[in-house]
This record gives sequence, C-alpha cells and structure tokens, in this order.
Amino acid sequence: MKTTKTNIHFLDNYLASPTNPIRVIVIGAGGTGSKLMTALMEINHSLLELEHPGLDVHLWDDDMITSANVGRQRFAESEKGLYKAQAIINRLNRWSGTNWKAVTKKFESDSHGNIPENSAASIYISCTDTVASRFEIAEILNKLSKGYGNHRDKVKYWLDLGNTKFTGQGILSTIGKIEQPTSKKFKTFSQLPSIVSEYGTALKSSEQQDNTPSCSLAESLLKQDLFINSTIAHLGASLLWNLFKTGMTEHRGFFLNLQNFRSQGIPVGS
Repeated sequence: MKTTKTNIHFLDNYLASPTNPIRVIVIGAGGTGSKLMTALMEINHSLLELEHPGLDVHLWDDDMITSANVGRQRFAESEKGLYKAQAIINRLNRWSGTNWKAVTKKFESDSHGNIPENSAASIYISCTDTVASRFEIAEILNKLSKGYGNHRDKVKYWLDLGNTKFTGQGILSTIGKIEQPTSKKFKTFSQLPSIVSEYGTALKSSEQQDNTPSCSLAESLLKQDLFINSTIAHLGASLLWNLFKTGMTEHRGFFLNLQNFRSQGIPVGS
C-alpha cells in the first residue's frame, strides 16, 4: 500500500541553527502588534533558555498613543502622547533586558521608490489595517530579496496578521524559495504563497476597512471585538514558536472566527 506523505515546510537552514539573534521586523504597533510584541518577548526568553541566540526585534510604527488605544491595545493611561513603538520597546527592554529597537516611521518606500533604511531582517510580521499597506510591504520585501546576497539578515519569511470585527487570519509566506532537505517521509514545499499573491484580487475587491481614528475606546470596540487582536496575535506567535521549536510546520497559517469560536489551520501545499 502506498503511504501518503505529509506536506511539510522545513525552516530555513540558517534560522534553524543561527549564530546570532534572528532579526525580526514587526510592522504596526496597534491592536494586534502591541499584543504580539509581548508574545515575541516570551518566545525570545524561551529560545534563550534552549541555548538559542534569540530574537532581535525592531518595531515600526509612526502613530502616537491616544485615549482610544488605552485598554484594548497594550498601553497605559500614563503613556498617552508617546509613540506606540517607543512605549512598547522601552517597556519590554526594561522588563527582559533586551536591546530591541523602535522605529517611529511608516514602513514604506520614499517618493523615489527607495526602500526604508535599516529595513533588513530575516522575518517580517505585518500587523497593519489597510489593504494598501500589504501591497506596499510585498513590494518592499521583493526588492529586499534581491539584495544582501547571503547576508544573515536576508529576508526569508513574511507573516501577515489581519482581522475584521470578529474574524481574522494569519498567512506565513516565504520570500523566494527556501531550500528543503531530501525526505522520504515528507513532501516538502520550498515556497509558501503570500497573502498578496494568493488573495490579492480578493483584497482589492473587498470592502475597505474604515481607518478613521477612534475618539474613544467605546467607539473602537464598535469596529473590532475586544479579544480579536490578542487571539490573532497569539495564534500567529504560536505558528512562529512551533516553527522555531520543531524546525518544520504542517501549516502555513490559519483562519479565525471568534463569533463561533472556530479556528482552522491552512495546511502547507493547500
């Protein structure tokens, strides 16, 4: 009887056994990004305990904290008026002794099409709330993939986390192909499609989210459920953690619906 092989993507060889902390760029420090950063701190601490060099995280966001952000997002009343990225990074660095960086700019190309400075990383995680930002990020990562040669910070993966009021998704993609080992047990996949390449047409035709800043927490809760962001952040972090811990993954993402408490993994190769 012929045995069906399990679809698997193996983690990039260098990231599986790095000699330096893995550079991670998080784009967006709002509802999802602010919760994800705490999860990344936990991943970093756990990796260090496993004698792994850990993560070097840079958080990009040009927004400042307002009253509407306190409570639903991970910000305190005393932090109002500060840049979101700086408030989070300062807090986490004090807590865990890391030297992570805050960049109070938008992750976007300039008017001449030049990519942002100091934007090289192995893993990018987008927590933005617009369709346009995802296409912008995809374009920047495509440009970055053509540079840096065998540099340790050459872009390898992009994890996009997004949501509506009650639903959301996380899509892990490779930027280019990741060399896979020969396996008799698994069917390996060197390339994982991005949210833009797979769902680009649907994204463009979908109804645009209202991105007008909320004036209060009550108003923001009418747009997004209280726990949708934190649930998306933890599912995305779990996907990354298991990829680091086992060096492989059977899933390249997930869909979530908090109204009926259902989550569904997206298998590699589907």
